Amino acid sequence: MANEPELNFEEAMAALEDIVGQLEHGDVPLEQAIDLFQRGMKLSQLCGLKLEQVERKIEMIVEEDGELRKKPFGTAVDESGEVNE
Repeated sequence: MANEPELNFEEAMAALEDIVGQLEHGDVPLEQAIDLFQRGMKLSQLCGLKLEQVERKIEMIVEEDGELRKKPFGTAVDESGEVNE
C-alpha cells in the first residue's frame, strides 16, 4: 500500500470487502491469502484512522436551556447541564 495513492474511506472499505470476499471463498493459495490478509489489515487501520479524523470534525447540535448550541463530538451533558468530556 505504500506505493498506492491514498484511498478515501469508501475506496478502502470497498477494497477491504473485496479481500474479505476472496478470503471467505476459500480457494486462494496460502501465499496469496497471507498477502491479502496483510493488505486487509492495513486497509482496516486506514479506515479506522479516517473515521477518527471525521469524528474529530463532527459537531453535535444539542439543546441546552432551551437553546441550540454546537459542541464538539464526544462531549456529553449530564442531567445538571454540566459538560463532561
